[in-house]
Amino acid sequence: MNMDQIKEKIISQEYSFLRENKHLGNNIILLGLGGSHAYGMNTESSDLDVRGVALNLKEEILLGTDFEQVVNVDTDTTIYSFNKMLQLLSSNNPNTIEILGCKPEHYLFVSDIGQLLLENRKLSLSKICIHTFGGYASSQLRRLENKAARLVGQAQNEEYILKSIQNAKYDFKNRYYPYDESAVKLYIDESIQDGYDSEIFMDINLQHYPLRDWAGMWNEMKSIVSSYNKIGKRNEKAMSHDKLGKHMAHLIRLYMMCIDILEKEEIITYRTVEHDLLMKIRNGEYLDSNRQPVTAFYDLLNEYEKRFEYAKKNTALPDVPNYKRINELRAYVNERIVKGEI
Repeated sequence: MNMDQIKEKIISQEYSFLRENKHLGNNIILLGLGGSHAYGMNTESSDLDVRGVALNLKEEILLGTDFEQVVNVDTDTTIYSFNKMLQLLSSNNPNTIEILGCKPEHYLFVSDIGQLLLENRKLSLSKICIHTFGGYASSQLRRLENKAARLVGQAQNEEYILKSIQNAKYDFKNRYYPYDESAVKLYIDESIQDGYDSEIFMDINLQHYPLRDWAGMWNEMKSIVSSYNKIGKRNEKAMSHDKLGKHMAHLIRLYMMCIDILEKEEIITYRTVEHDLLMKIRNGEYLDSNRQPVTAFYDLLNEYEKRFEYAKKNTALPDVPNYKRINELRAYVNERIVKGEI
């Protein structure tokens, strides 16, 4: 489906909710492609994903309410409120930050305020992306791999598990009772179990710590370990429908995009330079006769992980987004809405 066909489809009755929903219509400031079309990884069978941003209503701003998002499952469309989008961008959410890095021709509509949002895309960039993109990548990897099927050694498998847990731990301080980092130490050492070369150990030194908070953290870590020990139903479905290559390409693309943010401070959603490589991965050229990833894929993954590690240690990005400027942008737009100027 080319862009002319996509634009014709968007104005069809199937997408009438874009014009009829009270939160959308003239409130939409940005509308563009998402998913495979946005990444340049689409095939003839790829579904059309549409993503966008709409301004909040005057009464919502004055009453402090927010519709947050409008989702249409049938067309795989998600339109975020302006206020919600700024919040998601500040958290460097990979699924939403990509709308600011599409190719110009992949935007179906851009208003003056939408253009203002695009011009201020760098305000949200920070080192937080290390953990959000890293967490998404680790989650994607867990869906692809399991001890029985993976082609790397058990010791490397433990490294993946530990990395996934470390990414999850980054957000623990925001959701659980605080503790000193040295109180919960996880590391890899020579295994004491038969059949293992190495395994993850822990040193725990928590005093007067809430049991329920510890149980929450423990369950999250346990879930990560368990996810590596079995093929989930979703992964079985992905393999049976020949979609494993798509997930593998998505994993590599996440690293590519985050490295760009860390090194260039740019959001590059459409992967022009790496298009051929990503399509080879997606089309199964890195799968063996049993539809499992070949060693060359893990070599490639390891290369991007090393680049990611270097980039995160040498980035010039600030620790957190420019909240002052983001709030000023939010106030400027919302004030104009209240005054009836937009």
